[in-house]
Amino acid sequence: MKSLTKFLPRLQLYTIKAVLLFLLVQTILRVVFWLRFNSPLDPAPAAELMQAFYLGFKYDLQVSLGLAMPILLLGWIKPIHPVYSEAGKRIWFVYASIVVLGLLAVYAIDFGHYAYLEQRLNATALRFLENLQISATMVWQTYPVITGSLVLILLVYTSMALFRFVTGYIQPMPGQYRRWYQKTAIVIITFFVVLVGLYGKISWYPLRWSDAFFSTHAFTGQLATNPILYFFNTLKNKDETFDIPAARDSYPLMADYLAVDNPDPDKLNYTRRFDFDTDPGQMEPNVVVVILESFASYKSGLGGNPLNPTPHLDRLASEGYFFNNFYVTQTGTARSVWTFITGIPDIELNKTSSRNPLIVDQHTIINAFDAHEKFYFLGGSASWANIRGLLSANIPQLEIYEEGSYTSPRVDVWGISDLSLFEEAHYVLKNVDGPFFAIIQTSGNHRPYTIPEDNRGFEVLTADDLEHEVTDYGFHSLEELNSFRFMDHSIGHFMQLAEQEPYFDNTLFVFFGDHGIQASTGKHTPKSEEQLRISGLRVPLVMVGKGIITEPETFARVASQVDVLPTIASVTRTDYIDSTLGRDLLDKRFDANRYAFTIEHGGGRIIGLLNDEYYFMMRFDGTDAKLHRLDSDTPREDVSAQHPGITKTLAEYTGAMRDTMQYMRENNKPGDIIPQDKRSK
Repeated sequence: MKSLTKFLPRLQLYTIKAVLLFLLVQTILRVVFWLRFNSPLDPAPAAELMQAFYLGFKYDLQVSLGLAMPILLLGWIKPIHPVYSEAGKRIWFVYASIVVLGLLAVYAIDFGHYAYLEQRLNATALRFLENLQISATMVWQTYPVITGSLVLILLVYTSMALFRFVTGYIQPMPGQYRRWYQKTAIVIITFFVVLVGLYGKISWYPLRWSDAFFSTHAFTGQLATNPILYFFNTLKNKDETFDIPAARDSYPLMADYLAVDNPDPDKLNYTRRFDFDTDPGQMEPNVVVVILESFASYKSGLGGNPLNPTPHLDRLASEGYFFNNFYVTQTGTARSVWTFITGIPDIELNKTSSRNPLIVDQHTIINAFDAHEKFYFLGGSASWANIRGLLSANIPQLEIYEEGSYTSPRVDVWGISDLSLFEEAHYVLKNVDGPFFAIIQTSGNHRPYTIPEDNRGFEVLTADDLEHEVTDYGFHSLEELNSFRFMDHSIGHFMQLAEQEPYFDNTLFVFFGDHGIQASTGKHTPKSEEQLRISGLRVPLVMVGKGIITEPETFARVASQVDVLPTIASVTRTDYIDSTLGRDLLDKRFDANRYAFTIEHGGGRIIGLLNDEYYFMMRFDGTDAKLHRLDSDTPREDVSAQHPGITKTLAEYTGAMRDTMQYMRENNKPGDIIPQDKRSK
């Protein structure tokens, strides 16, 4: 070791030892956290425990590197060099002492916070500063403040004695690196090593907070988390919370709207249990959900587009259930996936709900398919890193296929082509022994609109092949039209492959767009789609299954993205518990008041409610309310004065849904809806 360190620059060697000190302190504290808070009645599996410690080590390394960065950036200045200057030795020793004291103090607060709330330290703890006297008194009366302070001082003294000992062996070596190219090489190598440590993983995406929540066992995510990183990651979300009085005021209306089994305004119970009679020997159906990137209705044949861009999906819609007034709640892939998985619209103002560490735990109806193997297939997308924590934390034994999991080549920035994605998913699913629930999320329908050379017979159209101008019917260019057609071609190819396999006859296939595009919609659509910015929200929803749906039907009623999972469970006759806003689209009890909640995040949050005839919109705080008629030649006109009764009703439902979803997203933990022992079966 001495022979190795002899060749290291003195500043870098000192910094390495500082990083190791900070890392050692945090590692010991993580072990203490595990020993103190791990429940012997519900211990984490050994493999998951090791994974939590491994991830925790990488988070601790990120923090340690960040805390040591001032030494690395400023220590080269001769008067404060940590090895060549006596003043520098004292300055950086004091700095390291302050860092260790800070680490121990943060973890002490973190331990107390977890003991009190069973949550790692996060930005919501700042609320305790609002009444500092009460908080301080509570701490004084609850915790051994004096004893704890003495222990803290002793630990700092011990840590710094160790640090003084290990840094004492660093001897000055004047003129160690005199030539410019030697110094340049040292700087480049140091930069690269630090960058790798901060990046945290060998992957397309860096290590993120959501990676800690890789398991449905709640404690493993808490154990893996670093409280310093977690605190700063939650700062942006601390003001996004719910108003209990508002939720209670809205509860009677929402309990009736959702048909809650046992209404309880005190406990704010929203759960509904649905059970189906099935033959004991009947095979459980498979489910394949395909989330189509930027798949707006107005661009499809199902939306009346005369360019015939989607013949394959059009055919599937004629063979199953087609909901032609289906709306997602907002644009944005991560927001859309969150809403589909949870049944709660993504109202997060700062970034997305799936990137909010405070609400990562969510009950999902997908887990009602408890006998099914679960799969998630993604070709490659920047939004994936935002939703991984939501999925892996809440769906037990979910097998995730992403970039790096496939043999197909990457075709552009979005990963493998949609055609390859469908093929890769098919080859996995056809070999599954037993029922499965799979989600395939396409990502290829983006610029640069790449169509691979190996495209299974896809014919690229030219301008000479078309009778209409593409810009007249919602497409910006011929390249975009061909990309859209290629996505549909990939669907047709996938279904052709599936038809040749035994799983096809017992599988429900569900297709819907993650969102549309807020753009000019073309000559074939109502004026309201473009003028009221509905074009980005209206997408096709198609369900088809040879052995499951025997009578094709088109539904004109308004349908919402939150309704997809309850409807899938109903169609497959799978018993489930619903705890959020979704309702079965086939349940006739709800046909009298079908609504689709919408959110527009740009320029402040505008929320709204769509029904068959009207679109009600208002600001998130309830101001600037307007009512628009969908079939009007002047849809931007506010007609609320002409229809005060309708306006009042829609305003009440819009406000009630807003207040309810704010409460739901922080009170929809899987363990609160279904006990942990049943979830893990």
